[in-house]
Amino acid sequence: MSSEVGAVAVLSDIHGVLPVLDAVLAEPDVIAADRVVVTGDHAAGPQPVAVLDRLRSLGERALLVRGNADRELVTLARGGDTAIPDPVAPWAAAQLRPDDVALLAGLPHPAELTVRGFGRVVFCHGTPRDDDEVVLVDSSLERWAEVLGELDASVGTVVMGHTHMPFVRLVDRRLCVNPGSVGMPYGRSGGSWALLRDGQVELRHTPVDVEAAVAAIATASTYPGAEEWAREYLTSANSDADALRAFAPRDGRVKG
Repeated sequence: MSSEVGAVAVLSDIHGVLPVLDAVLAEPDVIAADRVVVTGDHAAGPQPVAVLDRLRSLGERALLVRGNADRELVTLARGGDTAIPDPVAPWAAAQLRPDDVALLAGLPHPAELTVRGFGRVVFCHGTPRDDDEVVLVDSSLERWAEVLGELDASVGTVVMGHTHMPFVRLVDRRLCVNPGSVGMPYGRSGGSWALLRDGQVELRHTPVDVEAAVAAIATASTYPGAEEWAREYLTSANSDADALRAFAPRDGRVKG
């Protein structure tokens, strides 16, 4: 395990959206952070290679964690099939260079840092045990106990992604954080991220000129549906309420 680090900026679910990623990376507290952790789903979107190149440019400051979409892009790029529903995924997989595929295939899940003021922090995508597992802010304590049950008791903080909605909550004395999504936010347009610093969690939001970002993606991407895709997701056409209703059956709760 690495030595203790100071401030950590956490991003998640960029989904191949470069303009919003650049806006978040330009935030002073992201620039100043000792580490930038990205908790998965980096490239499944309209600008996959450009996003991976930007993340590479962060060098050793960046810790990239594998998301389910990253794993599925590797499968597609290597000629396999997946159940991923978004039609941009096969297109994105076909754009990847061999070094991009190797990068995504080699990402860890979960990952861990020792962070000043927090101690041991585990970073994951869905849950620490499964990159595609769903847990929500209002999931039951029993569900939380199930998905966190394999963690050592000394892990005091878990940071996850996957559901694209920011939250901070305690789960039986353990702090659980979701920074929300950079590229596909549910409920609020702009880039959501989190800052872990001196024992405090701050949920942050970076506003963007949505129309300018949509236009930039439409111009830069060769994906045939780039503008339509960007307009749906960058405007947050899918609300947090929509997302909660869609994800709820997957967290083990009984409907009704």
